[in-house]
Amino acid sequence: MSEPDRIDGAARARGSEITSERPVLALGGGPAGLTAGYLLAKAGKSVIVLESTDQVGGIARTEVRDGYRFDLGGHRFFTKAKEVDDLWHEIMKEEFLRRPRRSRIYWRGRFLEYPLQGMDVIRKLGPVELTRCLFSYLWAAAKPKGREDSFEVWVSNRFGKRLYGHFFKSYSEKVWGVPADEIRAEWAAQRIKGLSFFAAAKSAFFGNRGNKIKSLISEFNYPRYGPGQMWEQMTEDIHAHGGEVRLNAPVTRLRMDGSRVVEVVAGGETITPSHVISSLPLRTTVGIAEPEAPGEVRDAARGLRYRDFLTVALVIEGEDLFPDNWIYIHDPSVRVGRIQNFRSWSPWMVPNETDASIGMEYFCFEGDDLWTMPDDDLVALATREIQQLGLARAEKVKFGFAVRVHKAYPMYDAEYGERVATIRDWLDGVENLQQVGRNGLHRYNNSDHSMLTAMRAVDNILLGTHHDLWAVNAESVYHEEHVEDEQPYVDAPETPAMEQPLASER
Repeated sequence: MSEPDRIDGAARARGSEITSERPVLALGGGPAGLTAGYLLAKAGKSVIVLESTDQVGGIARTEVRDGYRFDLGGHRFFTKAKEVDDLWHEIMKEEFLRRPRRSRIYWRGRFLEYPLQGMDVIRKLGPVELTRCLFSYLWAAAKPKGREDSFEVWVSNRFGKRLYGHFFKSYSEKVWGVPADEIRAEWAAQRIKGLSFFAAAKSAFFGNRGNKIKSLISEFNYPRYGPGQMWEQMTEDIHAHGGEVRLNAPVTRLRMDGSRVVEVVAGGETITPSHVISSLPLRTTVGIAEPEAPGEVRDAARGLRYRDFLTVALVIEGEDLFPDNWIYIHDPSVRVGRIQNFRSWSPWMVPNETDASIGMEYFCFEGDDLWTMPDDDLVALATREIQQLGLARAEKVKFGFAVRVHKAYPMYDAEYGERVATIRDWLDGVENLQQVGRNGLHRYNNSDHSMLTAMRAVDNILLGTHHDLWAVNAESVYHEEHVEDEQPYVDAPETPAMEQPLASER
């Protein structure tokens, strides 16, 4: 019996704890909120999913213009959590395609195959530089630095200072907008899991047999028309099971009485819930609570930081500009961080055989020069940079537009752990509110982890379990061997900052 069916049967057996007069509210129409809504509706429970915008999917949505489709970030669907994989296939059925993966790194004017290929690395780096990298690694292994508080120290201890400088430092600083020594080691420990210096070298020369290293898989699943197709189908299924998904319904107030949320105000309407499953950012959850959270909790929430993101979508004449699904751009002379070619993800992302849908991905902070740049200027910037990189000619760009994503990546700075702990202590006292998803837990989850947190939250409501949602995607749950009931590896490239060459991929 699949996990969704197990929940369905057990919930029906439990009976009437949740009534139609007091629905479960899922706050946010991204992967986590929709998963909760789907499982609850399928179990016959009253549920309303509240989404602040006019489109479901959150940062995993698919933008469509004139038949051209653009995935915000590139979402590769791969997981070792069988229940998540089962749910994906249950929703998508024959629309879930198996796709080949190809990606490269643009470094010092050269394209390196990624996953690394031995002879390609030798040709591009040369035997002298490879020898230097090896000795740098051996030195780090013999004399590692002390406390591994920062991303820089964590990576340098495992790969050597030279490889760190080549393939980690510049890209990570472009992604996060801060020096690498300000990025916490927890991010590296979460994102760079099964790959080491020797694992990368072995894969480069002998291949990744059986996809044992999660960062180096050669195939992945992908919806025919992009990830948005999954969330749109899930929305239809929620309605079919009697649930609701309300768009343009931003949540503006969580009213509490003692230890319970008693009212939620969304889209101008006040709703009395039985339970609340929230994927809202922690900063938002604290900010809309009534009565106000304690001062130290509000201070902790205000101190949480986020990295924002925008995609400049270009339609370019030329059916086969380059074969990659995506290319990592390490060159500091351009501002683009990663480039997607959506025809390579699925031919159905483009409405004809003569054009390409390209996503130029830029990392920024809300309010900075990139974020506030007019759309026409962003399209001009992306057009110049794709020509500068030798991937397309500017005159072949037919049109483009920009899509901005707020709070795309929760930042792992020096104070985030203490701040999250303070907020969590407060949330633990609210018995009918559960936080799920990436921003809901301020953890760098991919789609499968976000969906798993929602599954566990639904278990807690329908089955009376006591899953600790904060433990999903903690470093300790990762193992190289698949074991029963193991937490999932995440290998669905959801957002560009998750893609770390020679290290982790979304």
